[in-house]
Amino acid sequence: MQVHLDVLGWLHVLAGWIGLLTGSSLLLIAAGTASLALGVDAVLWLLLVTGGVMVVGGALMILAGRGLVARRPRARTQALVLAIPGLCALPFGTALSVYTLWALLNDDARKAFGRRLRGPAAD
Repeated sequence: MQVHLDVLGWLHVLAGWIGLLTGSSLLLIAAGTASLALGVDAVLWLLLVTGGVMVVGGALMILAGRGLVARRPRARTQALVLAIPGLCALPFGTALSVYTLWALLNDDARKAFGRRLRGPAAD
């Protein structure tokens, strides 16, 4: 399981950098669109909001990935929270989110991050 957690952490870092770079490019396109002043306010706002969300999401993914590699308990929670909206990002975000949920929602991962293990199911 340790190998899965390391791979998961580095995949989050890689996905975060891709999101950060994509969001930055969208913000640059928004700046170019604003400088032309063509009266395309809806497109400008769409580029600004999408670029801003991608930059913030990418930065959070990088932080979560670095925390997963370092086995910080808060990073496990952060990665699980980021996996929920990532399910909608077809196809790579969905695959990373499913892998995140599979790797982090078991007793081996809970033990690696210093969390209390789940008890046996009550009948």
